[in-house]
Amino acid sequence: MARYTGPACRTCRRHGEKLMLKGARCFTPKCSVVKRHTPPGQHSSARRKVSEYSLQLKEKQKARHIYGVLERQFRRHFTQAERRPGLSGENLLQILEMRLDNVVYRLGFAGSRRQARQLVQHGHITLNGRVTDIPSCHVKQGDAITWKEGSSKIVPYQEAAQEIESKLIPSWLSLDSGNLSGQVLSAPSRSEIETTIDERLIVAFYSR
Repeated sequence: MARYTGPACRTCRRHGEKLMLKGARCFTPKCSVVKRHTPPGQHSSARRKVSEYSLQLKEKQKARHIYGVLERQFRRHFTQAERRPGLSGENLLQILEMRLDNVVYRLGFAGSRRQARQLVQHGHITLNGRVTDIPSCHVKQGDAITWKEGSSKIVPYQEAAQEIESKLIPSWLSLDSGNLSGQVLSAPSRSEIETTIDERLIVAFYSR
């Protein structure tokens, strides 16, 4: 299944909430969720009966869109979560949070996960001193994430340097704002993952 390349704001309207897909724009009056409160489409305002399956599917799709993960990748992550001890839903969110592109976003190096994925793919991010161009690469405790030497001239780096002080960094990460480098302190617990995703619905979807 190909990656969705259409308007990101349309996805937010479909779910009826901000998924933070466009970075700083989501905090402005230009946000489509603020301007238009209805889902996209000709019959968006029509009343529809929402089934339990529909709620589960919508939650799974919302998680996919937030983290920018393809269907096959998402299913693979859930299989890994099931094999780990503990609650499958919490394990799934932890796996998604520990993706390299998400960590780059959480550290404030990018305004959105989509931009973070591009930075990784274009070779601007290093993991433990080595350039890693795989966004789905999973980090672990103690890993260091920095910008590649020579990437300080690109616009995203300059924007990150200007805005890094205003970014809220999760407690499971540490940030050296002077050098624009970060480190993974530990795997995040459920309470440390700020998200509107109800992972229980996703578990119920795959448990049918």
